[in-house]
Amino acid sequence: VALGLYFPRKEYLENVYIDEPAGMPLLRIHALKDSHEEVAHFHLCQNLIISRARSHENNWFQIREKSGLLYLSKSLDREDFNMLSVGNWMPLSKVMLYVFLSSHPFQEKECDSATRTTVFLSLINATAPACSSLTARQLCFTEMDLSFHIKENKPPGTFHQLQLPSVHHLCQNLSISYKLLAAEGVPFRYNESTTSVQVTQRLDREERERYELIAKCTVREGFREMQVEVPFLVNVLDEDDSPPFLPNGTDTADAVVEFNRKEGTVLSTLTVYDADTTPIYPLESSRKKYTGTIITDDPWISETFRVEHIFDEIHFSPNGSQVRGTRHEY
Repeated sequence: VALGLYFPRKEYLENVYIDEPAGMPLLRIHALKDSHEEVAHFHLCQNLIISRARSHENNWFQIREKSGLLYLSKSLDREDFNMLSVGNWMPLSKVMLYVFLSSHPFQEKECDSATRTTVFLSLINATAPACSSLTARQLCFTEMDLSFHIKENKPPGTFHQLQLPSVHHLCQNLSISYKLLAAEGVPFRYNESTTSVQVTQRLDREERERYELIAKCTVREGFREMQVEVPFLVNVLDEDDSPPFLPNGTDTADAVVEFNRKEGTVLSTLTVYDADTTPIYPLESSRKKYTGTIITDDPWISETFRVEHIFDEIHFSPNGSQVRGTRHEY
């Protein structure tokens, strides 16, 4: 079943300062495809959620439908800040926006699409700091972890841009460049001219479940040079695409029943491995996935014997990397 376009992050974070100009780019959001022919369209629903209880009409933020660039459509002044903060004594107010995703252009007020991500904006009761006062870490990366979720067996595509749109817009006297440090042969590519990171091929979770890379940033100002490195993590999300398998191919087990066995005596065991899924909680949902049944026409056998099912998480090691799976014992 095609589940359609999806976001490689569950949430995004960004800071917004007072009096930043309209048109100021804040954040670029990406989508990945379920099939090659899909085209991503982004849409912002017209309400800001302030604290948990209140919402307010969004007059300040817009998203470009085709590129996913979130920007200020109107400058946020002190009056706006006071209205959007719970009390004007607060130095910072957090608001929340939902960005929706569709493979066709959005109709007016269409805000019930299941595919959405959350953007948390910290509204700061101060003007943007001077570029010279920011650390290399602030110039290069936001407060978000660089951690992404990519589904296995899906087409390649761009899922992140390292350059911060707001810093690039404000700090044009600085030279900021990036590198993605990774082992040979990993399926990711960094494009220097766009600062975007792509997954270059379909991933297979049963081969590798997690990739640990490093994003390195160099800031140059005149003769001064600063460098900063942060972890860049990609988790591969599972699709149920591999059948369970039996060790040694053995699908039967002999049981010898002697007289005077106590209730609860284990007579025979059969083990089944599943590299594709890990135990799901609540445990009953994992138990329902596989059932063990005694096939017999004899009611005495049905009443006297039962199959018990226990399972636990194990690790497989294809290509030397650890992949989680499940061992079922009957």
